[in-house]
Amino acid sequence: MQDGALATAGVEKLTSPPTQRTVRSGTRGVFLFVIPAVLLLGWFVTTEITHSFLPNQLPSPLTVLSTARDLLVSGDLTKHVFASIGRVLLGFAIGAAVALLAGTAVGLWKPVEQLLDPTLQAVRNVPSLAWVPFLLLWMGIDEAPKVTLIAIGAFFPVYLNLVSGIRNADRKLIEVGYVFGLNSIDLVRRIVLPAALPYLVTGLRVGIGQGWLFLVAAELIASTRGLGFMLIDGQNSSRPDIMLVGILALALLGKLSDGLLRSAERRLLAWTDTFQGK
Repeated sequence: MQDGALATAGVEKLTSPPTQRTVRSGTRGVFLFVIPAVLLLGWFVTTEITHSFLPNQLPSPLTVLSTARDLLVSGDLTKHVFASIGRVLLGFAIGAAVALLAGTAVGLWKPVEQLLDPTLQAVRNVPSLAWVPFLLLWMGIDEAPKVTLIAIGAFFPVYLNLVSGIRNADRKLIEVGYVFGLNSIDLVRRIVLPAALPYLVTGLRVGIGQGWLFLVAAELIASTRGLGFMLIDGQNSSRPDIMLVGILALALLGKLSDGLLRSAERRLLAWTDTFQGK
């Protein structure tokens, strides 16, 4: 009887009316803004009320908002934002594409793994700033070294997650594919890659985040545009308000790009039956 009651409760929960699900979703949406609101309030209190920080250490939210408005009106913020978006998207696309090829080959074939993976694991541990002087020597000071550095940052999360996803594919499904006479291409397309898709999407999300992290290092390379340039320019001119505008813009753009990939993840993985949290 007890098991039956639990099963009935589970069914009722799964088949809750749309209104109830909408209310629950709205409540969760409110939670998204709790911590940002608390941080903003603490920032306002410490800078405008208690004056725990000097203006040249941490400007108030009102000052930063005024600076952001001035930068928008002058067009400088828009110029820097679009320059950074273009670099990150191009670098991420290149890095992810190369990672798809390398990760698929390494995940499927042991000899390729023995050939490539040790070197890639060594390169993965090189700090991003260590690449800057060599990229300057090899590619000059134009866009190529900046995009290349971002591509390096985006490559490894996608590569590692894809290899892990392929290696965690159910061996029994692959054996069934062989039984039904699937060739190597069909086996990869119909069994291996769908099994690795959750890992791949996670790698893409981490990769786009790494792209934004590597952006600042990339824009140290003789840049005159971009949010990384804004940070350096704010530091050189002792304008922490400009630096904070750049940091907040990076945070918002990073969250937006991750949100877009997360939305794509829900659509791509709609066929999976996995635990989504309570």
